[in-house]
Amino acid sequence: MEILNEMKISFKSKSENEGFARTAVCAFAALLDPGIEEIADIRTAVSEAVTNCIVHAYRGTEGLIEITARILKGNEIYIKIKDKGCGIPDVEQAMEPLYTTAPYEERAGLGFAVMESFMDSLKVKSTVGRGTVVTMRKRLGTADE
Repeated sequence: MEILNEMKISFKSKSENEGFARTAVCAFAALLDPGIEEIADIRTAVSEAVTNCIVHAYRGTEGLIEITARILKGNEIYIKIKDKGCGIPDVEQAMEPLYTTAPYEERAGLGFAVMESFMDSLKVKSTVGRGTVVTMRKRLGTADE
C-alpha cells in the first residue's frame, strides 16, 4: 500500500459533527477527481460509520472520533474511522443487515450493509470496552498506473 497523501482529524462524538466528518473526507477525496456518484458513495459510507460511533459507541456519553484518510497509488482512497467507545461484542452479528442494538430508537440496522455496498472493501475490528475501528477502501475512476 503506497501512500501518496494523508490527512487525520479528530472531533467530539456530537451529532452536529457528522456533517463535518463527511465533508472533510470528501474534500480530501476530491484530490482524486472522483465522479459525483463516487463522492456520494464516500459521503454515505463515512456518514454511516460516524453515526455508528455517535449512536452506539458513545451512547449517552461523549468521546473522540478519529478519521485517517489516505490517497493510495492506483487512485484508491483508504478511510479509517476509530472510536474508543464500548466496542462490539459480536462483529459478525453486528454486520448482519437489520441487526441493531437500538431498536427502540427506530434504527434500521443497515449501517454496515450500506458501508459495504458503497465501498470496495470494509473491515471492522472491535474490542469490548476499548472501541472499534472501521476501515474502508474504494478505487475511484480509472487508475493512473
